[in-house]
Amino acid sequence: MAVRPFPSALAAALLGALLAGPVAAQAMPSTFSQVVGNALLCRSHLDNRYFYDYLSTSFGPAYKREGGAYWFKVDATLWGAEVKEVMVSDDSSDLVFIAALTESTPEELEGAIRAGAGIAYRPLDASPYPLRVSNPGSTIAYMNDKSKIYCKKFKSLPVR
Repeated sequence: MAVRPFPSALAAALLGALLAGPVAAQAMPSTFSQVVGNALLCRSHLDNRYFYDYLSTSFGPAYKREGGAYWFKVDATLWGAEVKEVMVSDDSSDLVFIAALTESTPEELEGAIRAGAGIAYRPLDASPYPLRVSNPGSTIAYMNDKSKIYCKKFKSLPVR
């Protein structure tokens, strides 16, 4: 059986796609708020492999691995706040976590979460830039003039 060559138009399209470089971030999936939002609020089980696979499928490969985490560029919103990056722990630490950097201040993010999800945060101290923690354990921290929200837990012991 003879192998037929690609039609030249298809070959040109494939070559163009390869030479064009990295693909732009994909649109936010309809499940992003439920999957990532609930994990950031510590409302769901944290499984870093699951979140790594979800983010890779939804937004493409992680753009870096640093600080015990895979970093993903995203174009998404949670509770009305723009989310630009999501980090998922790798297996180099005793903690499993998911985190997101938002384009809002901690005060703005806290208000949006309270209005959208009904979860309140309390400052841990009276410093000018306190960590804010919810009862389920979600934390909002300052990242310059933006905020980072994360949920972290110790890894479960392996099943025997």
